[in-house]
Amino acid sequence: MLFAICNLTGIMEKVRDRRQSKDYMPVIVNEIFNSIQGESLYAGLPCTFIRLAGCNLRCSYCDTKYAYEEGTCLTITEITDRVSDYRCPLVEITGGEPLIQKETPFLITNLIENGYKVLLETNGTIDISRIDERCIKILDIKCPGSGESEKNIPDNLNRLNIKDQIKFVICNREDYGFAKDFIKLIPGWFLRENILISPVPGKMKFSDLAEWLLEDKLMVRFHIQLHKIIWPDIDRGV
Repeated sequence: MLFAICNLTGIMEKVRDRRQSKDYMPVIVNEIFNSIQGESLYAGLPCTFIRLAGCNLRCSYCDTKYAYEEGTCLTITEITDRVSDYRCPLVEITGGEPLIQKETPFLITNLIENGYKVLLETNGTIDISRIDERCIKILDIKCPGSGESEKNIPDNLNRLNIKDQIKFVICNREDYGFAKDFIKLIPGWFLRENILISPVPGKMKFSDLAEWLLEDKLMVRFHIQLHKIIWPDIDRGV
């Protein structure tokens, strides 16, 4: 069960007072912070991150375990107000797994309507069809090394659009082979340059993955977590 550092009863009274406006729905948030975008085609740009609490997976290499069960209840309006303090046009909603909270699609649309470019990082195991088409979805396909590859939903590939991205996190050669096979399922219209292959730090040599890609002439994007290079000793808030 999520540990919510909040008075949920008070929030629900506020919701009723506002005639159940979607803007006042409670969302459980682990942290909100401003950093450098490090895991997408927007890597290198300043970005405000909204990390939501809770996750339906337990990946072997997870680096955000602190978000599994800890969070604070905030309304969508309160979240948007906090994001506005950073004065940054790029926002990413991440987790945990953001889509386990039914209010997340409303949060995304609210931010877009307030003028933000919104990225959503999701683990690929939940239907993404209810997400606002204007949102840029980063679909993380789980490989065997994660311990969760059987939970992927291949149909999500048909719910993407031209601006979305697909990410594979690689622990070893088996994961690489799995990713190569899975890429064959991706629709032909999807831009191959929007497919990211990322090695798990400490699990394998980055150069090995780069060499496999070159040997196979696999036209995808080799990708390294930029924030872990900038702040190698900081685990959260970056």
